Amino acid sequence: MAEPDHRAAAAGIRTAGELSLVEFPADDPERALRFWSGLLGEPLVPRETVEGQGWRTRASGSAIGVHPRGSGPGDTHSLPYFEVGDLPAALARVGDLGGSVIHPGERWAVCRDSEGSPFGLIRRIR
Repeated sequence: MAEPDHRAAAAGIRTAGELSLVEFPADDPERALRFWSGLLGEPLVPRETVEGQGWRTRASGSAIGVHPRGSGPGDTHSLPYFEVGDLPAALARVGDLGGSVIHPGERWAVCRDSEGSPFGLIRRIR
């Protein structure tokens, strides 16, 4: 098992495995909203402009999001998003560890781990 890397903590990467958001693309957003709202017992509300397209939960803890399926890197499978304090530093760490950045951004990014699995990073704004 790999030793913890203190550079990750310096980049503001959560090391406890806490998720910020799990995002689900949908062919039929209304159907997906009914499903996730019914399953979770809470509404998914429209996102604010800085959050991108779609809807999300607003309760405490990790959020669940739904957006219309598209052709981008985050539009084919569900994606877990991990919150980071310093997005550029976290993206550099992804590359250093053998992963890749497939959609960089200022607020969020979509990446692949060393095995090709997609995930997202989102800049902490609190």
